[in-house]
Amino acid sequence: MEAFFRTHAYLVEHVYAPVRRTLMDEIDWSKRLIGIKGSRGVGKTSFLLMYAKENFKLEDRKCLYINMNSFYFQGKTISEFAADFYQGGGKVLLIDQVFKEPNWSTELRKCYDTLPGLRIVFTGSSVMRLKEENPELNGIVASYNLRGFSFREYLNLKTGLHLKPHSLEEILSQHAQITAEVCRQVNPLEHFQSYIHHGYYPFFLEQRNFSENLVKTMNMMIEVDILLIKQIELKYLSKIKKLLYLLAVNRNALPNISQLAIDIQTSRATVANYIKYLADARLVNVLYRLGESSPKKPSRVMMHNPNLIHAILPHQVEQQEAIETFFQNALWGRHMVNMGDRSCNFVVDGKLRFRIMTEAPKRQLSGIYYAMDGIRRGDERQIPLWLFGFLY
Repeated sequence: MEAFFRTHAYLVEHVYAPVRRTLMDEIDWSKRLIGIKGSRGVGKTSFLLMYAKENFKLEDRKCLYINMNSFYFQGKTISEFAADFYQGGGKVLLIDQVFKEPNWSTELRKCYDTLPGLRIVFTGSSVMRLKEENPELNGIVASYNLRGFSFREYLNLKTGLHLKPHSLEEILSQHAQITAEVCRQVNPLEHFQSYIHHGYYPFFLEQRNFSENLVKTMNMMIEVDILLIKQIELKYLSKIKKLLYLLAVNRNALPNISQLAIDIQTSRATVANYIKYLADARLVNVLYRLGESSPKKPSRVMMHNPNLIHAILPHQVEQQEAIETFFQNALWGRHMVNMGDRSCNFVVDGKLRFRIMTEAPKRQLSGIYYAMDGIRRGDERQIPLWLFGFLY
C-alpha cells in the first residue's frame, strides 16, 4: 500500500493540466460509483489526478489513485485492494483503466455492497457499455463522457483566458453579443486552423510529433480498446484498420457496405459491427437521416474529429470537409445530429437545420442557420462556425 501512496503523491504533484475541464463541474461527486469513459488520449488520467489535487491533501491519505496496468493486480482483486484501503481510513479510490481487470464489473459491485463508506471513481474506454453489458451496475453507477478539448478549452489554454461555455440556444439567439465579448479579448480565427489540425487531443502539449503520436494512439484504440474489450481475435486487426482507412478515403460518399465487405473480405454484417466498434472508439461518427437509425445502413460515416483526418490523409484534407467534421463533433454527445437534405448539411435535434459554409450564401433560405467559416462575427442566421466550439 505504501508504494501506491508514494506513486499517487508523485503523480498528483507533477500532473500538468493547464485547463480545467468543463466536466469537472458537471459530475455529481457525491455518488458512490462514478464511471468516466472517453477515447484514448483525451486526458482521463490527468482528469482523475486533478480531481485528487483539487479536493484532497496528500498527507491525509483519504484519496488514492491506482492504475490497473500494475502487475500487482495479477495477484490481488479490486475488491481485496479496496477493502485494505478502506480499513486504513480511505474514502475515495480512483481506478484508472478498470477494464484491465477481467471481472471488473463484478468487483466494483462487491465494493459497492460491502464498503458503504467508500467512493470509487473509475475510468474506462469509450468502447465499454457500462450499463448495457454489465447489468450488475445498473442503478448504482453514474456514467459520464470525457471528450477531447473543445475549441473554447483550446483557446483558453493558448491565451490564458477564462472564456465560458454557452448552450446551443444561447449561441443561436445571442451570438452577436457572445462573439463581441470574445473578440474584445482574442481573435479566435488566429487559433481555429491550429485547433482543426491538432487541438482536440491534450497530448499536443507534449514535446513529440503530434501526428505521429496520434497515429500511434489510433492504433492503440483499435488494438486494445476494440480487440481486447470486444474480444476480437488478433487476425482480424488488419481488416478493421483497412476499413477505417477506406471510410476515411470515401468519407463524403454514401457508405457502400457491400463493396466494403468485398474490400476487407468479410460479410456485410461484420462490416456493420466493425463500423459500430469504430464509432464506440470515437474514431468515426455515424450519421443517419431523420427517422432512421441502426441497424439501417448509415447515410454517412465521418471521422470523429478533424484531427483524425489530418493524421490519416495529411495531404488530402479539404476545408469544407474539415469544418463539417468540426461542426458535427462539437454538437456530438449532447445533441442529436442527423444528415440533412438538399437544403442543409445537418439537422440537429430533429428540427434545427444547418448549412456549413466557407462563403456567404447568395440567397438565404428560410429556416436555415448558416455556420460560417472564416468570420469573426455573424449576422442574424449567419453564425461564426468557431462559436459552436463553445458548447462545452
